[in-house]
Amino acid sequence: MSNERVENRKTFENMGHELKPLWRKFFRYDWKFGLFLIAMICIPRFLLVLQANEKADYSYIGLIMLASAIIPFIFLNKQGRKAIGLTCPRNYSWLLIAMAIGLIFSVALYFAGEWLYGDSYENGYVYIGESYNIPDGINGKDKLTMFLIMAATGMIFSPIGEELFFRGIVHASFAKSLGKTKASIIDSSAFALTHLSHFGLVFINNEWTFFAVPAILWVFSMFLVSLLFFVCRYKSGSLLGAILCHSAFNLGMIYCIFYFIH
Repeated sequence: MSNERVENRKTFENMGHELKPLWRKFFRYDWKFGLFLIAMICIPRFLLVLQANEKADYSYIGLIMLASAIIPFIFLNKQGRKAIGLTCPRNYSWLLIAMAIGLIFSVALYFAGEWLYGDSYENGYVYIGESYNIPDGINGKDKLTMFLIMAATGMIFSPIGEELFFRGIVHASFAKSLGKTKASIIDSSAFALTHLSHFGLVFINNEWTFFAVPAILWVFSMFLVSLLFFVCRYKSGSLLGAILCHSAFNLGMIYCIFYFIH
């Protein structure tokens, strides 16, 4: 058994039970529980995002983010919540580093998409930007107001919901059985594949299209940025590191959509 798995197992054994008493009758806090959580959240989310893209109605996506955020509080006791990173950071300097990492990666992803696909719908930022419904000819003041609203929303809801879920309870459930490195590969893969519904499988001109190569690049990019969220979570000693990195990534993406594309 690797040193990482031994260290990880000892950490969780010392904690005792992570699940609330009610849930111990049905689950063990292990990889099977992690798969259950992924199926419970990611499959409905995938379908809801596809439906939202088709109908241009994203009102239900917020409910999925809310569900993702509250799941740790539903299933985990105080010890369990602390173990997944719901605690004060140990290294505050990494909070600033996390924000810089997220911002740089998102801007780099914009330039990569621009270089490969220009302003076509095969550029993920262009396709996602269509859902923002930015009016043509919008004046600077109104554009700034709209940007600030979208940025505030994007920096709060999905980073909190997704990080508490993917880098929090899902990661920890796999880490207990497999170690944190393998667990990060699994939660990052789930995160990346879930985002295929945001871009890759696209709804354009009233029909569904699959952009094979752009989809592969997008999923790989989401996998890489998810690994960065994982690094920031552990370097900072708190999920706040992952949340801030995610928030900064979303800020950079939204800025690029508003001011580089539109």
